[in-house]
Amino acid sequence: MARNREHRYEVTVRWTGDTGRGTAGYRGYARDHEVTVPGKPTLIPGSADPAFVGDPERWNPEELLVSSLSQCHMLSYLAVCSLSGVVVTGYQDVARGTMRETGDGGGAFTEVVLNPVVTVAEEGMVEKATALHEKAHRICFIASSVNFPVRHEPVVTAAGS
Repeated sequence: MARNREHRYEVTVRWTGDTGRGTAGYRGYARDHEVTVPGKPTLIPGSADPAFVGDPERWNPEELLVSSLSQCHMLSYLAVCSLSGVVVTGYQDVARGTMRETGDGGGAFTEVVLNPVVTVAEEGMVEKATALHEKAHRICFIASSVNFPVRHEPVVTAAGS
């Protein structure tokens, strides 16, 4: 039965970079901000990418977008594996995104490549586990919401091999 439910998410982003003069000068303010979600203790310290006068020790929106795509794929993948009888015992992804600036001061992502390295319980699960990345990609909410390619280049091995 198809569901047409709507989900809403609330995130608070608060600028903390006023150095005393607001935005009076382009280089005179910090891009620092905090990302919080009501009822959750975790705080994400954010800034701009260092290329845009941001703090390299804080998360930037571009990293958070790539992280969201990686997390969504992983969660979708673990679910489809579980429902398909594939036992995953390890998962790690080093995801990489590419953004290209435009001449007008804007820019856009051109692609994100997910590189999941997955370990499954048995050798006989490797082929199915590899194929299930396609299904996970199709059902990932975040990947379905962006207007650039999200590719995955998985490596799946069996435990002990």
